[in-house]
Amino acid sequence: MTPPVTAVPADQLRVRRLREEAAAEPPPVATAPATKSTQIIAIYGKGGIGKSFTLANLSYMMAQQGKKVLLIGCDPKSDTTSLLFGGRACPTIIETSARKKLAGEQVEIGDVCFKRDGVFAMELGGPEVGRGCGGRGIIHGFELLEKLGFHEWGFDYVLLDFLGDVVCGGFGLPIARDMCQKVIIVGSNDLQSLYVANNVCSAVEYFRKLGGNVGVAGLVINKDDGTGEAQAFAAKVGIPVLAAIPANEDIRRKSANYEIVGCPGGQWAPLFEALAEQVAQAPPVRPAPLVQDGLLELFSGKESGRGVVLQPATVADMRGASYVPKPSLEVVYETL
Repeated sequence: MTPPVTAVPADQLRVRRLREEAAAEPPPVATAPATKSTQIIAIYGKGGIGKSFTLANLSYMMAQQGKKVLLIGCDPKSDTTSLLFGGRACPTIIETSARKKLAGEQVEIGDVCFKRDGVFAMELGGPEVGRGCGGRGIIHGFELLEKLGFHEWGFDYVLLDFLGDVVCGGFGLPIARDMCQKVIIVGSNDLQSLYVANNVCSAVEYFRKLGGNVGVAGLVINKDDGTGEAQAFAAKVGIPVLAAIPANEDIRRKSANYEIVGCPGGQWAPLFEALAEQVAQAPPVRPAPLVQDGLLELFSGKESGRGVVLQPATVADMRGASYVPKPSLEVVYETL
């Protein structure tokens, strides 16, 4: 007699699937030269540094120059396209795929890709808080894009907006798998954003040593206040500065109101026209990432905390002032 089948609770199934996903290893790093006619460019930077602002205006300017551009948000916050669409949230690929799957339907291009003035844009999205890994979500999103014909689309440029705080798992996908030809970093004159920029350079260098082909095309300095740390960083790691977007009240106000400032004929048009040209022509180079002390040297001792001496803690520190050492009861036997 066949024993009855016991149903597995939904929570246990979800935990099992998450563990299976976490245990899965990514494919080996590709070593073949990049052959795509489309320029696929991954943009990295610290969260909140202005990647979405930079990309929305850059992609808009490129489209006005006659280029066919696709902007893909690969940040779980799903805010890459918000400026482009005037603050409106764009349905993400992950949530749309889940909804369609429950309804027994297939995801179509029109469900996830939207356009404005020649710019095509979409958001990969991410899982609900506490219910999955953002990196794995990006991997699933790209798997769906491939099913939708990603490698057959006829764009001049595909711009990928990646969170740079983490360059592992799905967030490191373009670098690890040679999915793009080059990387652009958005940073500013502050230690944390340059720390992230240096991490991205380290990831690129690591995968180059494994046979990868991706290089760094350069640094875009956002909210540039003229203090010069970002320029010094770029010079030390051996990458060019593609543009310096000033810390300007007009830019800040318009960006907060979801206005595109990179419009032909506008006040900031020359800045984004020049950036578009640099992004198109800058070759990918192999960076020389800095060690931690080298990064700190870009800043004054007051800003970085240099001069602080590391004092080793003692057992008495950990146990309190009343701690009294006790003799060991261990017996040591001498070998004959």
